[in-house]
Amino acid sequence: MEQLELDFSALDMMSAVESGVAWRSYRDAGGPRRRILADFLIASHASVHADRLLTRDRGFYRSHFSRLEVLDPAA
Repeated sequence: MEQLELDFSALDMMSAVESGVAWRSYRDAGGPRRRILADFLIASHASVHADRLLTRDRGFYRSHFSRLEVLDPAA
């Protein structure tokens, strides 16, 4: 990771709570169970610790994490 200049950042309480709130909102709105909590943990972590998320699944993350800049590697 050092050669790639990557840092490891463990999940913190703020990210965990944000992901739980977003997941509950998603499920309460009738969102299907095919989305797992990990999707929400990843986005919440990026929202708290980074200024963007690189993913091919732009629509999902943009609709549930509007403050997060979502980048598509294919674009």
